Formats: sequence, structure tokens, C-alpha cells
Amino acid sequence: MKRIAIHSDDAPAAIGPYSQAIAAGGHVWCSGQIPLDPKSGALVGETAAEQAEQVLVNLKAVLAAAGCSTDDLVRCTIFLADMNDFGSVNEVYARHMPDPPPARACVEVSRLPKDVRVEIDAIAFKG
Repeated sequence: MKRIAIHSDDAPAAIGPYSQAIAAGGHVWCSGQIPLDPKSGALVGETAAEQAEQVLVNLKAVLAAAGCSTDDLVRCTIFLADMNDFGSVNEVYARHMPDPPPARACVEVSRLPKDVRVEIDAIAFKG
């Protein structure tokens, strides 16, 4: 099975040794997106909800580069710096997801890259 690196200029460049996404066998594995402006690299948003909005815009750009959309998502993981932000992030997330939404996990972590409040990774299936 051949692996194909996916890249979008409409999403932030990787800040480490990883691809924005990898496509293989009909699946697209999207690396975690954080709320960075793809052009400037600056952090977008102060609240978790504001940051979640940018994270999902970035994720959609990576999906589009792979020929997918949120309709193709089968699994997402949301990483929160504070589980108290669960409700506000859910509101933003729900506006961006299809019906039915993908399977999902949400976990609180001690710290995220660049000290952001939200990171989301995803798996899509374009079979």
C-alpha cells in the first residue's frame, strides 16, 4: 500500500517532522491541527471556542487537499488543555460536522503545542 503525503497551503505548515496528512488504502489520517493562521503562523483566538473554529477551518483545508470533506470523517480526537472548555468546543464542533457526526474522543491533556487550548486530529475514509 502506497502512502501519499497530503499538503495544503491553506493550513499551517507542520511544526515538526510530520505530514499534515497521509493518504493510504482509501483512508486519510490527518495530523492534529492547532489554531494557527496558515499564512502568518500566528495563534488565532483566545478562548477555546475561538481556537476550535480556526482548528476546524485548518482541518477542512487538509481534508480538501486530500479530496475529502467532513462528510468523509469517520473518527476525530479532540485534545483540550482544560475539560471545562468541553461545552463551548462542542458547540463549534457541531456546526462543522455532518449528520451523523464521526466517532470521537475528547481528552484533557496537560499541555498542547504552542500552549494552545485545542487540537483536533481526524481520520477520513474516501473508499
